[in-house]
Amino acid sequence: MMNYQIKASSTYNNDAEIHIKQSDIDFGTTAKTSEVLPNPAELFLGSFAACMLKNVERFSEMMKFTYNRTTLEVKAERLDNPPRMDNIVYNLTIFSDDIKLNTLLLKKNIEKYGTIYNTVKLSCTVSGSIKTNTII
Repeated sequence: MMNYQIKASSTYNNDAEIHIKQSDIDFGTTAKTSEVLPNPAELFLGSFAACMLKNVERFSEMMKFTYNRTTLEVKAERLDNPPRMDNIVYNLTIFSDDIKLNTLLLKKNIEKYGTIYNTVKLSCTVSGSIKTNTII
């Protein structure tokens, strides 16, 4: 079992920060920064994306494939009653020429072993795709 801990702080009529290890992540809590700083829902999707990308790195070593880079787009719907996220859809692109890259197995592994992925899928629908592009 692993345990996680973060800290966060805010100032009245200002924005807020999440403090994780040696990083401070600003996020918006006021209308004046709503177009500039991420909001809590976007940070939630960012955590989901971070889980997926960490697992691409992890499984590249286990599955013995190489890649140059990845891009990931994650979308979700906000439902209103009660307020919650649902219908998370991801599109992961891996830039690689490695014939050992098995995207179906990678997708299965991410869906089975991703901590955030598994937490999220207990409360909402998650679907997505993984594709490869040749390295340019």
